Amino acid sequence: MRDAAPETIYLADYTPFGFIIDSVALHFDLDPHKTRVKSTVAFRPNPDATDRTFFLHGEKLNLISAKIDGNPVTPDVTPEGLTCAVPNAPFVWESEVEIDPTGNTALEGLYMSKGMYCTQCEAEGFRKITYYPDRPDVMAVFTVTINGPHPVLLSNGNPISAGEHAAEWHDPWPKPAYLFALVAGDLIAHPGSFTTKSGREVTLNLYVRPGDEGKCAFGMQALKDSMKWDEEVYGREYDLDLFNIVAVDDFNMGAMENKGLNVFNSSAVLASPETSTDMNFERIEAIIAHEYFHNWTGNRITCRDWFQLCLKEGLTVFRDSQFTSDMRSAPVKRISDVIDLRARQFPEDQGPLAHPVRPESFQEINNFYTATVYEKGAEVIGMLKLLVGDKAYSDALDLYFDRHDGQACTIEDWLKVFEDTTGRDLNQFKRWYSQAGTPRLSVTEDWDHGKLTLNFKQHTPPSATTPDPLPQVLPIAVGLIDQDGDEVEETNVLEMTKAEQSFVFDNLGTRPIVSILRGFSAPVVLTQDLTDADRAHLLAYDTDPFNRWEQGRILARTSLLAMILEGKKPNKDWLKGIRAVISDEHLDPAYRALMLGLPSQSDLARALAEDGHTPDPDIIYAAVEATRDAMAKSYANLVPTLYMRHTVTDDYEPNAAQSGKRSLANAAMSLLTRTDDGAMAKKQYDAADNMTQQLSALANLIRAGKGSGTVKAFEAQWKDDRLVMDKWFGLQVMEADPEEAHEVVETLTKHADFNWKNPNRFRSVLGSFAAHHAGFHHASGAGYRLFADWLIKLDPLNPQTTARMSSAFQTWNRYDADRQALIKAELDRILAQPDLSRDTTEMLTRIRGA
Repeated sequence: MRDAAPETIYLADYTPFGFIIDSVALHFDLDPHKTRVKSTVAFRPNPDATDRTFFLHGEKLNLISAKIDGNPVTPDVTPEGLTCAVPNAPFVWESEVEIDPTGNTALEGLYMSKGMYCTQCEAEGFRKITYYPDRPDVMAVFTVTINGPHPVLLSNGNPISAGEHAAEWHDPWPKPAYLFALVAGDLIAHPGSFTTKSGREVTLNLYVRPGDEGKCAFGMQALKDSMKWDEEVYGREYDLDLFNIVAVDDFNMGAMENKGLNVFNSSAVLASPETSTDMNFERIEAIIAHEYFHNWTGNRITCRDWFQLCLKEGLTVFRDSQFTSDMRSAPVKRISDVIDLRARQFPEDQGPLAHPVRPESFQEINNFYTATVYEKGAEVIGMLKLLVGDKAYSDALDLYFDRHDGQACTIEDWLKVFEDTTGRDLNQFKRWYSQAGTPRLSVTEDWDHGKLTLNFKQHTPPSATTPDPLPQVLPIAVGLIDQDGDEVEETNVLEMTKAEQSFVFDNLGTRPIVSILRGFSAPVVLTQDLTDADRAHLLAYDTDPFNRWEQGRILARTSLLAMILEGKKPNKDWLKGIRAVISDEHLDPAYRALMLGLPSQSDLARALAEDGHTPDPDIIYAAVEATRDAMAKSYANLVPTLYMRHTVTDDYEPNAAQSGKRSLANAAMSLLTRTDDGAMAKKQYDAADNMTQQLSALANLIRAGKGSGTVKAFEAQWKDDRLVMDKWFGLQVMEADPEEAHEVVETLTKHADFNWKNPNRFRSVLGSFAAHHAGFHHASGAGYRLFADWLIKLDPLNPQTTARMSSAFQTWNRYDADRQALIKAELDRILAQPDLSRDTTEMLTRIRGA
């Protein structure tokens, strides 16, 4: 039977733990089914605590013994942990537990991955290893001893000793339990080193399974680049003698920033030209940077409680975005981030899963590792930096690190360093952390003899968590372009603080066209009454790369909506404007490739629903396909030239210059395939010496209906490489005809290599299916049923992945009554499962209640 209703935890109820920990010693005797864990923890009363109840978290542990100051005790044990009477003075707690790593299919705590021991403790996995106050505000110094028949035995910090089948580690930096890590197995180290700015030598290792040694070089270089960048930009130097990364196949997330021992999903660290695409390389570079940057923004300074998760994640996402912008193309990175924000976070903010960047309550913290906490949290940091300026931002960060090093902090601590640095009152800005929802910003213009007045209005739609939202602080970056295409007013950041506010520009010769929200200066939905001709003018002349792309995207959306609602043809002026941009050889090829992109089908469904229309996934799909056909026809004499000019013939490098050229060439080939029946794609596939070219060609062959033989050949070539096979599975789903998509998924789930217990493989098929808008939302409901079947199957083994995948249903109420009924039936069927996890129950209850 299902557990009792899960407890709701509230931010307002926070109280400090009743005890301070001076030291932790852990001793592991590893065994696949019966690992013994002995813990020795030195406690003393916390003078700042009002509640001295001695409660230690613990789940799925077999308690062997417990002692206080060497004397046996009999604690009161529940499924959630234990309580025990303790002295009102310093004391030493000792316990021994037995755990089953092999049986831990949830991949939280200590578990097995293909014979390798691995841990994942964020957010609350450590309680599945031993009894402990598993909360982020309890920080301590750890010493760890590991016994096991494995050549590699790793933990946090620096090694103290190592012998045959034994190792001891000591981490001198106090940390919460969620940053604990242990890895043991038959692994090979790819070594490296880094010299810090103070001259200290740091040993680097990237540990992989035998056979993966050739996929380590890029990850190692990305780590060195991240360390150097953090020193140069943020003044942060690494603080241990050793930095280890381990690649693990079975991992719920991308990676984990455990102090000195980062554990990575194999897909987020292993790369080679033959097996990885340009996008894989860029993702790996960003994730390695993200986890390394956590050493200061997350580890040295951590969260007081899990409500403050955005404190470490939002800031670190912002930092890794800065890093990628510096390593590659800042405009391309910004546009890509906004595409991702609108695809993932805006629907979250506008639906039943809406919550503030800092939530006020939760039942299962794993459900709040969301785009709102991460990506919107990063946008909030970006706005703050824009408002205070680069120098003040840098000074505030220095103060943050100096003041709070070694502490578990709150959003209030974070904002206070900016107030103390700048003298600004950030009380209103703090609403970005406390209010859910995406603000709507509208603007009208008044023109009077050289004076332009911009009249802004803002409002945020109410939500369950924010029923009465108040005006936000909005940094609105504005520039002015005249009718000749010249910029007459460079970017000016207007600070809006009221529900309605006007700003005046004087002494203008002629009425300009206003470029608003440059660089996407605030995460809002903008309504600006521009004509198509005005937008085409900005597409041609705007000096802000983001806004130039944005005007093309808006014109594309307008054209597509007219096709969907009125049966019109694609807008010829938009096609002409895009042609001019992609023909401009002075522009970055990667930027031009983005210009050839279209709004996603899900984005079009959202736009239709917001305008009071009921989106039909089939009609949306047809409109997008017709538009791509029109682009192929309109650019028929251009795309062969683009393709040939930007096909890279030099030896493969995953750098920005080559990647940009390949992205434009492959975008051109995608259009060319619509007119040459896949001939160029087949030629590229046969000649490809890297995965970017091979996979792009395969996608186009499938799309052209010429891929069956090539799909089999690809499988035969790569059947022994699990990361490439993830691509093979996912590509067939993504490129499937909507009428056949659910059948393709069903066939692939019966494939001998579909290991549904592996998160990467599960996501490659079912995650790709959820992203196939027309296929997932097939009118028969077959997609909903198939998806629900797999969620029901996965939930008992891996609740965390199941709950996150269930967000595919969050937009159910925007569709027609028949589809809504079909989805609700599946939601009810899942919720009726007698042993449904707390994770999935919370997510689907919120979705179903929309």
